[in-house]
Amino acid sequence: MGTKAHWVAAAALLSGAAFAPGAGYAADSIKVGLLATLEGPFTVLGQDGVRGAELAFKEANYTAGGKKIEVVKGSSDASPDSAVKAARKLVEQDGVQILIGPLSGDEGLAVKDYAKTQPNVTFINGSSAAQDTTLRDPAPNFFRFSTDGAQWMAGLGDYAYKDKGYKTVVTVAEDYSFPYTQVFGFMADFCKAGGHVPKKFWVPIGNKDFSSVIAALPDKVDAIYVALGGADGVNFLTQYQQAGGAAPLIGGSITADQTVLSSQGKQRDSVMGMPSAGPIADNAEGPAWKKFVDEYKAAFKDGFPTPSLFAHAYYVEAKAMIDALDKVGGDLSGGQAKFRDALAHLEMDTPTGKVKLDKNRNAIADIYLTEVAQASDGHLYNKVVKVIPAVNQTLGIPEADFMKLGVANRDNPNCP
Repeated sequence: MGTKAHWVAAAALLSGAAFAPGAGYAADSIKVGLLATLEGPFTVLGQDGVRGAELAFKEANYTAGGKKIEVVKGSSDASPDSAVKAARKLVEQDGVQILIGPLSGDEGLAVKDYAKTQPNVTFINGSSAAQDTTLRDPAPNFFRFSTDGAQWMAGLGDYAYKDKGYKTVVTVAEDYSFPYTQVFGFMADFCKAGGHVPKKFWVPIGNKDFSSVIAALPDKVDAIYVALGGADGVNFLTQYQQAGGAAPLIGGSITADQTVLSSQGKQRDSVMGMPSAGPIADNAEGPAWKKFVDEYKAAFKDGFPTPSLFAHAYYVEAKAMIDALDKVGGDLSGGQAKFRDALAHLEMDTPTGKVKLDKNRNAIADIYLTEVAQASDGHLYNKVVKVIPAVNQTLGIPEADFMKLGVANRDNPNCP
C-alpha cells in the first residue's frame, strides 16, 4: 500500500472512530446524551425535564461508578423525526454512550426503533409515555423507569364514575400516541364501571384555535376529559372558559401538571377541583418528595412552584442510570452488558416511592389520584386523594387478557 493509500485508510479509520458511540472518550468519563423538547409547543415541558435530570446529576456531583458524567444536550420539537435526528446526532456524532430521553409519546416510539439500530448504546427514557414504547416489540437496550400514560390514569375512571357521578364523558386530546394511551387508561376503568364515551375529539399538537371543538362539544354530558399539554392545554382552557363552558373537567396527567396549572388567567377557574391522576401529587406527604421539592426549588429559581411530572420523570430516569452505574463501577464494557443487567434488576427509591422494572423494562410504580386545589399563596396544585400502589403496565389485568384489548388508538377503546 502506498503512502497516499495509508493516509486515506488512516483518515477513514479516524472518521469512523469519531462517529462510533463513545469512541475516543476518556476511560475515566462517561458521555451521556440528554434529549428533550426545547422547541415548539412543549418547550416548557422540556425545560423542566432538563431541570429534573440536572438535579439528579448535581446530587451525584456529576459522577457515577467512580467516573465523571459529561452531558451533551439534544433538542427536539415533539415530532418523531426531530427526536430521531437529535438522537442520531448525539449517538453518531457526539459519541454518547448512554442517552436519556425523549419527552413525548411519538418521539419515544421513534427513538425505540432507532435504539434497535444502536446495540452498543443504552437508551433510558425521559418522560415519553406512549404504551407501546415498551409493551409491544420493545428494544432490548431501551429502559423506562417513569411508567406509561395508561398507568398514570390508574383509578381515575373509577373515581370519575363512582365518586364524582359522571356517567357520560367526552374526550378532547391531542392526536398522537401519548393521548391515545391516556384515554385508553382512563376508559379502561370508566367503561368497566358502566360509563359511556359517545364522542372523542382529536386535535393536532400546536393547535391554537379550539373554537370549533368547543362549539361541537355536546350539551348533555356529565364531564369533559381533557388530555392537552403545555401551550395546547393553556389555550384550550382559556378558550373554554371564555366560551362560557360549564361542564366539569377531568384532567389527563399533562393537563393537571404544573406546566399548565402555573399559567395565569381566568382559565384557572375551570380547573378548580378537577380530578386527575399521574405519577406525582404536588402535596404528597412523603419525606422523599418533600426533599425533592425543596432541592428543586433551591436549585431552579426559574422553575415551577413544585416540580412538574416532566422534571420528576427525567430525575427518576437519570437517578436510575446513576444507581446502576454505581452498582457496576461504571463498567460499560462488553456491549454494556453488566450495566444493562443492573438497570433491569434495579429496585430504587424515588421521590414518589419504590420503582422496579418488568420483563419489558417498563416501570412498576405508585400512581396518585388527585384533585386541583388552591394553595394559600394562590398557586394551583394537585392534592392527593388516593395512592394506587405498584401499578403495572397491564393495570392489574392478566397479561393475555390485557393484550386482547388491542392497541391504544383513536378508536380503541370504545364504549359509546
